[in-house]
This record gives sequence, C-alpha cells and structure tokens, in this order.
Amino acid sequence: MTLDHIELRGLRARGRHGCLPAERELGQEFVVDVVLGLDTRPAAAGDDLSRTVDYGSLAGRLVAVVEGEPVNLIETLADRLAKICLEDAMVAKAEITVHKPSAPVPYPFTDVAVKITRSRP
Repeated sequence: MTLDHIELRGLRARGRHGCLPAERELGQEFVVDVVLGLDTRPAAAGDDLSRTVDYGSLAGRLVAVVEGEPVNLIETLADRLAKICLEDAMVAKAEITVHKPSAPVPYPFTDVAVKITRSRP
C-alpha cells in the first residue's frame, strides 16, 4: 500500500538541548518538520477527524517534548519526537527533521539539522 502524507513544517519551540553548559542554561529555538505516512482514505471518505491525525494536538505534544527534559543530541530529540508520532496507531511512518539554527558553530552557517525516519515494526 502506498502511504499518504501529512506534513507539519516549521514547528518552533524553545529548548535547552545541547552538550555545552550555555546551551542548557540559556536555551535556544528549535524548528521541527514532521512528515507522517498513513492511509488518509478512511478520513477522507467520512470527512472525519477521528479517522486521521489531529495535527494541532500532535503539535502540542511535540512542543512539550522540545520544551521538556534536555538531551545532549538533536538525534536523541528527533528519536523522542518520532516515538510520539508513532504512538498514534494510524501512523505507519514518521520522518522527523530537527533544525538547530543557533547551534554553537564558530563559522557562518544557515542551519544544522538531523533527519530521521522511523516506521512501525
């Protein structure tokens, strides 16, 4: 079966993730992009929100993770976010990108990001 996609892009939240003490103390903005793979036909056929992902509710849960317990690596943060997405039984696959645009890189740059894909076993 080919999966449909629901995308949530540019979700912003402040977190205290990173390996450096200043990152933990001051915090910084993180930007999250999510692509969910699922079958949207049941929701479309019945025009029924309960048969798809409520992306407003999902956004709130993702922001809570970003704003919550600090981790050293954005890889770890991305994995935690993917687990939240896969808690919904309708979601077969979650692609998560965590952007850290203010990462402590001593050279001019636009963005640092990690992208992961997790699927239901």
